[in-house]
Amino acid sequence: MTALPSWLDPLYEAAEMRAADAWAIDEMDVPQDDLMARAALGLARVAAEIAGDGPIRAVVGKGNNGGDGRVAARLLAEDGHVVDVIDGTEPFDPAELEGSGVVLDCLLGTGFEGEPREPIASAVWAINRQSAPVVACDVPSGVNASTGEVAGKAVRADVTATFHGPKVGLYVEPGKGHAGRIEAVEIGIPRGFPAPVEAGLISERVLGLYPHRSRSGSKFESGVVVVVGGSMGLTGAPTMAARSAQRAGAGYVQVAVPEPVQPAVDLRLLEQMSRGLPDDDGFHTPAGVADVEEMAERAGAVVLGPGLGRAEGAQEFARGAAVAVEAPLLVDADGLNAHAGRLELFRERDAPTVLTPHEAELGRLLGEEPEEIAAHRVRYARDAAEQSGAVVVLKGDDTIVARPGGPLAISPGGSPALATAGTGDVLSGLIGALLAKRMDAFEAAALGVLAHARAAEATAVERLGPDHVIAGDVIEALPRGLTP
Repeated sequence: MTALPSWLDPLYEAAEMRAADAWAIDEMDVPQDDLMARAALGLARVAAEIAGDGPIRAVVGKGNNGGDGRVAARLLAEDGHVVDVIDGTEPFDPAELEGSGVVLDCLLGTGFEGEPREPIASAVWAINRQSAPVVACDVPSGVNASTGEVAGKAVRADVTATFHGPKVGLYVEPGKGHAGRIEAVEIGIPRGFPAPVEAGLISERVLGLYPHRSRSGSKFESGVVVVVGGSMGLTGAPTMAARSAQRAGAGYVQVAVPEPVQPAVDLRLLEQMSRGLPDDDGFHTPAGVADVEEMAERAGAVVLGPGLGRAEGAQEFARGAAVAVEAPLLVDADGLNAHAGRLELFRERDAPTVLTPHEAELGRLLGEEPEEIAAHRVRYARDAAEQSGAVVVLKGDDTIVARPGGPLAISPGGSPALATAGTGDVLSGLIGALLAKRMDAFEAAALGVLAHARAAEATAVERLGPDHVIAGDVIEALPRGLTP
């Protein structure tokens, strides 16, 4: 795998972190004790900053993680703190943690995989049960540093002091929910170390890729988007996708809906054009595929699925349209459900394809339960990208963008305002507009994910909190989301 794009902040998998440590020790002659000393010093600093009244308790395991905890405890004691070191590899009374000022979780390190065994599992339970703030050493015990998977019990930290660079599992659920605030601690690995290539956090540098309109350009050169979807009672989704595409910079947007619902769509739209397609009781039918193929001839991108519905004819229509369209294609909502168990059909396409499922939709595509997807988000995002040959956007606060054979781009998240109906349609229209501007599909998806989150954060401030944000607000805030 080649180097990460410059707009991704590197995230380490466990093997990559081991390689960086080994390079520093073996190739650059950095003493291992020096690395541990700096790690312990950073851990001690973070613990001291958030400690309340009461002793500092370091619950330690074996190996480097426990060693870091013991050295940090010694440093804290030298600074005048009352410190207790508790061996988490031996049974202990949870009452020993009562009255703590802060608890250090130094049980399991970045190399851990699977489910904690006893007595470590009981130590994790005891840490979570007590009321003092918790600082995790490098990664919360029980969290897989490479994937964020949590197979059993895992520590819930208030702060994770992660060494040298942040780990993938700290930004992907369910591990993300255990990490708390993440603070990277420099441990003295020299410049020139092996850089991560598997995953990165989407940074605001990606906004610099946005293709602006030229002074001499036309509406067609600014990007033509065709939104295909809608059905009886489901006209809001395609109209929001269309409005989002135009607010994101598309110069010309058309909406293809079943003919009986066209008047309702026209009432919602001003700048966008609509076209009525053959229908069966207000739903698309395979007879409309030829119309979509014709409309797509002038399109820079097609967005397929918002409001499509699950009528049998509409689902067959979606499968036919996905293959017939030769323009870049984004598939969402019931356009995805039409391909349940048929991801390989997207490999028949020559043009770029972006799929934007949430966990339940990805579960249908892969034949897995949503809970299984939620527990293994990295694995299934990659699997779906490989099977489909498409860029896959697995939505969530930790949205994962995966492309076949390429790195993962992970959203920094922090946008509860997006937890409302219609925001997925906004994201579809936004990414569709970027594809229509001839952006690379992976870059368009990552830029869209970040701009979408930034727009939600901006409008949450205006609405006095995320609870009052609706999808239409996010559309109007897209310019702020797209502006560095």
